[in-house]
Amino acid sequence: MNKRSTNTSPSRSTSKSTPRPPPTPAPALDTIDLRILRELQADAGLSNVELARRVHLSPSPCLARVKALERAGLIRQYVALLDAQQLGLHLNVFISISLKQQSRQALELFEARVCARDEVMECYLMTGDADYLLRVAVPDIAALERFILEQLSPIPQVEKIRSSFALKQVRYKTALPLGGT
Repeated sequence: MNKRSTNTSPSRSTSKSTPRPPPTPAPALDTIDLRILRELQADAGLSNVELARRVHLSPSPCLARVKALERAGLIRQYVALLDAQQLGLHLNVFISISLKQQSRQALELFEARVCARDEVMECYLMTGDADYLLRVAVPDIAALERFILEQLSPIPQVEKIRSSFALKQVRYKTALPLGGT
């Protein structure tokens, strides 16, 4: 249901099966655009009327700006942030992986395998000692062991796996710094 009308909340166009059109060139962001982006980063469920009120616009121009930001690719999607602990995902593990070789094919094969796993929350190609850094969310040590032994170790390109457990999450945010006011 597209809820971003002049009276309701943002559209939730997050379907993986619907390809997005290529983004239009990013518009020059003015202070109102930045306020819109800040408000939506804080609460993407705001109705257009409430968003317009907060950024001091009438609903119609506010909606037009949001749609332009979406078309430009500045707003990729709207999501709900879930509580990992309440879902039983008690371990947040960072896994450093070194590959046997760093050819384009080896990197692509590894990336395809790890991106297919729901446990992998983030995956970064790195500089330094390890080739990749993964952040994995699992319920317990047994699940981590299964993930490492059954999913990572069998990947032919993997040479070394090192895990570090997060003892405490000191800061977690999803809002990007936008600068300006």
